[in-house]
Amino acid sequence: MKPNPLYLKKPPRFWANVKLISEQAGYSIRCKGSVKTLRTYSMDDAVKIYSDEGLDESFLTKETAFLNEVIGYLNFRTDVLTNYVQPLFMDRDEAQKEYLALRKKYSLSRAETMNKQKGDKRHPAYFAGMVSMIAEKVLGAEGFVDDARRLSLVSSNGIAEYVFSRRFDGALPSIINPLAVWEIKEYYGTTTFGSRVADGVYETLLDGFEINEAETVIGRRINHFLFIDDRFTWWDCGRSYLCRMIDMLHTGHVDEIFFGKEILSEWEKCLIALSGNRN
Repeated sequence: MKPNPLYLKKPPRFWANVKLISEQAGYSIRCKGSVKTLRTYSMDDAVKIYSDEGLDESFLTKETAFLNEVIGYLNFRTDVLTNYVQPLFMDRDEAQKEYLALRKKYSLSRAETMNKQKGDKRHPAYFAGMVSMIAEKVLGAEGFVDDARRLSLVSSNGIAEYVFSRRFDGALPSIINPLAVWEIKEYYGTTTFGSRVADGVYETLLDGFEINEAETVIGRRINHFLFIDDRFTWWDCGRSYLCRMIDMLHTGHVDEIFFGKEILSEWEKCLIALSGNRN
């Protein structure tokens, strides 16, 4: 998923109100015995929150167009997650099926990598494996890195200008002066939305801040991609974090997010476009 151009390059005040209303009104409707869904928002929500927080309520009447745009974004976010993103998520069995189909389809050089779980939860890293298989098909075995063992850096005239704080899960064509970097959050088989999963969302945000800072230093964009999957983890347990991801996409801290089955339809096209820009 790429960002909606309508909500790019918004000022900090816009995102401050998005976060304030999201947090105080809530991301989901939580009624006992009912299906949990992402909520929609109205101007009444903003009025109540401004009153409860002791903020200037006259701002709401003076800047009606601005607040309507904030509410419009919040409801866009709910709609796109509910109707577009939700059906894309796979569970472990679905991911395994797609993974095995790709392994059968492509003749690849990389060995099968395993996840970090133990016991019956240990299995090939299905989503990461698909990311790599499609990348190798487009770029060749030496055209990208999918097992970064050191920090990425950018240089100019032989001088290190910026070094990132975290190791990325992948980079194109190399971790040195990358054209693109990516992170993968697959959590098949989890039974709760743990703190480690939540931390992963904020790690992505940190990476985005650094990539944006690096852009000001080196004068060129490093594309930042995020891959996430597992229906239970993200939709059943982590809907509020999905909202934060859509926010990150529109604040420019991530350039594209591949939700579940989007990897099969969009990743190859993205790589072809990037490799064309590289040539």
